[in-house]
Amino acid sequence: MVASPTPRQPLQLLLIAASDEVTAHLLPVFAEADKDCEFSRAGTPAGLRNALSEQPWDAVLYVPGVSSLSVQAAVRQIDEAGLDLPLIVVARPSDERGTQPAMKAGARDVIDADRLERLIPAVEREVREARHRADHRAALEMLNESQARFDALASNLPGMLFQLRRDAEGVFRFLFVSEGCQKLFGFKQQHLLASADRLFDAFDAETRKSLENALRESAAKGTLLNWEGHTRSRTRQKWINLRSTPHRFDSGVVEWRGIATNITQSKESEGALRGSRQQLAELSTHLEAVKEEERERISRDIHDELGSILVFLKIEAAHLASKLPEGADRLREKAHSIESLLDQAMSTASRVARELRPGILKEFGLPAAIECQAEDFTQRFAIPCRVQCDEDAIEPDPDTSLALFRIAQEALTNVAKHAHASLVVMRLRRERGNIVLEIRDNGRGISEADMQKPKSFGLRGIRERVLSLAGDFFIGPAEHAGTHIILRVPERPGVEPPSEEESQSKLFEP
Repeated sequence: MVASPTPRQPLQLLLIAASDEVTAHLLPVFAEADKDCEFSRAGTPAGLRNALSEQPWDAVLYVPGVSSLSVQAAVRQIDEAGLDLPLIVVARPSDERGTQPAMKAGARDVIDADRLERLIPAVEREVREARHRADHRAALEMLNESQARFDALASNLPGMLFQLRRDAEGVFRFLFVSEGCQKLFGFKQQHLLASADRLFDAFDAETRKSLENALRESAAKGTLLNWEGHTRSRTRQKWINLRSTPHRFDSGVVEWRGIATNITQSKESEGALRGSRQQLAELSTHLEAVKEEERERISRDIHDELGSILVFLKIEAAHLASKLPEGADRLREKAHSIESLLDQAMSTASRVARELRPGILKEFGLPAAIECQAEDFTQRFAIPCRVQCDEDAIEPDPDTSLALFRIAQEALTNVAKHAHASLVVMRLRRERGNIVLEIRDNGRGISEADMQKPKSFGLRGIRERVLSLAGDFFIGPAEHAGTHIILRVPERPGVEPPSEEESQSKLFEP
C-alpha cells in the first residue's frame, strides 16, 4: 500500500501595506508559481500587534507607503512580541533611499517591486532559515535542560562522576569530573582536569600501584572496574571506590565513565563488625576452654571419688553376701541385686566420665576415642554406628583432637534426638595436610529450614568449632536418604596444607 503524500501547508504571510490593492497585486505572483499562501493585511500599529498575537506567521512582507508604521516600527513590534519572523521589504526603485535604513533596522531582504519573480525564492529562503533557527533554538533548549538535569543529578550524588581517558601511549587524562571531587579529594575540578596525576598522588605508592594494575586489567579484559583503596592521610584515612565500565576505541584509546564514592563509613563498619565477630569467636573459644576445664574436673571427681566409693560399696556388698547364713536365700538375692545395681552405676559413672573428658583421647589418640564413642552410642541407643579410620597414625594437636571429638559427640547426639536413623557411619581420614571427618546416617534427613532454626545451637556450635580451627564445614541431605556432614580442618594449626600439585610431585621424589 502506497502512503498518500502529506498535504502541503499554505504559507501564512502577513502583509503590511496601505491598501488591499497591494494584496491583489501580489496574489497572482504566488499563484503563477503554484505556491499556496494565505495573506492577511495590517495597516496600522494596532492591526500589526493584533495580527502577531492571533496566529503564527511564516513571513512578513512590508510595502512602503504606510505612514503610521515604518519599517523600523514594524521590526520593533516583531521583536517585542518575541518572534523570529523574517521581514522582507517590497519597494520600488523610487524608494531606494529607504532600503538601506530598512536593512539596518532588521529587514531580511529588499525586493524590487518591478522584479517580483525574486520574491518567492526570497520568501522560501527566509522561511527555511527561520525554521532552521527555530529548530536550533529548540535543540539548544533541550540540551540546556538535559545539562541542567545532569548537573543537578551529579551535584546530589554522594561522590564524583568522572570520564577518564587513557591514550595509546598510556597517558591518563580526565575529560570530565563533577563538583564532588572537592569533597572527595579536596581539590577543585580544574586541578583534576589539568592533571590526572592529582588523583594518583592522593594515594600512597602501594595503593597507587594497585589502582594502576586495576585500570590496566580492566582495559585489557574489558571488564568492570571496581576498585577500592584508601587515600594517604596523617589522621583518618578515607576509603574510595572507583566503579566504571571501560570503552575501547579502534585507536587504542580507552575511556572509563563512572563514579567515585566515599566508602569510609562502610569500611569502618565492616572493620568494626569483623572485630566484633573476632571478639565473639575468642569469647566462644574461651568459654569452650573453661567448659572443658570444668568437664575435666567433674570427670576426675567422678572417676576418682565417686568411682572409688562405688568400688568400696561393691566390695562391702560382696563381703556382706558371703557372711549370710545358709537358708537366707532372699537376702542373698537382694545382695546380688545390689551388686548388679552397683555394676550398672559404675558403668554409668565410667561412661559419663569418658563423655566429660575421654582419657582414651590422651592415651590412644583421636581414632580410638571416636571408636569408643561409637560403641557407647550403639550400646546406649541401640543404633549401629560404624567407624572407618583410613590411617591409625592420625595424631593432630590436642586442641584439634578435642574439637573433632566434641563435634563427633554432638553429631551423634543430634542423630539420636532428631534423625530417626537405623545406621550411622563415621569416617576419619587425612587429606593433603587436612583431617576430614564424615558422618552419615540413613534417617529422615535435614532441610534448609531445619538448619535455619533460631535454636539450632548444636549445628552452630559445630560450625563455630570448625571456624575456630580455620576449617570448612558442610551439612546437607545425603545422596539417597539421611544427612551428610563433612568437615575439614588443618592437621597442624598455622601450617598451610600443601597444594595438590605439591602432593603429586612428592609421589615421584626418590
